[in-house]
Amino acid sequence: MIPPGETIGILGGGQLGRMLAMAAAQLGYRCHVYAPEADSIAAEVCGGFTCAGWDDAAALAAFAADCAVITYEFENVPVAPLAALGEALLLPNRRALEVAQDRLAEKTFVHGLGGRPAPFAAVDDAAGLAAAIATLGTPGILKTRRDGYDGKGQWRIMTPAAADGLDLPDQPLIYEGFVTFRAEFSVILCRAADGDIRFWDSPENAHAGGILARSTVPAAPLVQAEVAAARALAARVAAALDYVGVLTLEFFATADGPVFNEMAPRVHNSGHWTIEGAITSQFENHIRAICGLPLGDTRLAAAGVVMDNLIGDAAHDWPALLADPANHLHLYGKAAARPGRKMGHVTRLMLD
Repeated sequence: MIPPGETIGILGGGQLGRMLAMAAAQLGYRCHVYAPEADSIAAEVCGGFTCAGWDDAAALAAFAADCAVITYEFENVPVAPLAALGEALLLPNRRALEVAQDRLAEKTFVHGLGGRPAPFAAVDDAAGLAAAIATLGTPGILKTRRDGYDGKGQWRIMTPAAADGLDLPDQPLIYEGFVTFRAEFSVILCRAADGDIRFWDSPENAHAGGILARSTVPAAPLVQAEVAAARALAARVAAALDYVGVLTLEFFATADGPVFNEMAPRVHNSGHWTIEGAITSQFENHIRAICGLPLGDTRLAAAGVVMDNLIGDAAHDWPALLADPANHLHLYGKAAARPGRKMGHVTRLMLD
């Protein structure tokens, strides 16, 4: 157990790190952010900040020496340089990062645990794409195996002819067949080092332009009917990875049961509603788990919750949002409201 007063290291300097640090401060911990970007909204609320590259072994070692435990706020932290952390306690572990960073490895791993991902095939070149389309058909989605998020690094291919002459990026890819789904939802859990697992209610998620727009709890009955099977898979994933902390798996609800989409070894945008909407938020329980504290109650704190992301200029509507006393507004402190950029979120509790 890591007692309050110790320092928690956070790899990455974005809004998830910011909210983790705020939850940690409530429990009496100090946080130290490590990020290559000098403009860090997480560092603004932390006691320490190391601005250095992922390949700076000396800086990583000095950072690790200041921390009792280290976690990460996004899954694209390069794994190899983390050897410079030495014997520092990294939670969740590197294996979780390795699996989640590569879409092919991730889907193969989940399939091996009995999960059902969308049909998929590895693609390394134009010939490989043609072979994947011949096997899986169209429509489908071509994705980079690494680094894509919020719809980035993805190409919809509606017909075989649409793939002809496509300028493929010089990196490994994966082709996924379309899934006919009725809704999207996520399973968000927190697992302690002793194997204790707590689940939050699964939100039903709506996306716009590949970016999460709204999460609603409770989800529609057709989603709720598939949650038990999805939770069972998520628990197997967490156990197989010897996972500690918050883990999120995203699913499609289909006529044949849940289809796995992707996983995130971290706190997740679709769980932001838990700050006001659950007895214990995903951020607080993540801190509890990595510090060896007892996990908090994950039950709903209201009859229902709706969380809307504020994308781009939508964050400028804060006066109108605050005019409704039922709204809980979270602005992340980002300077520029670019199109497609998550600037904040607003949560509304349904009390009856």
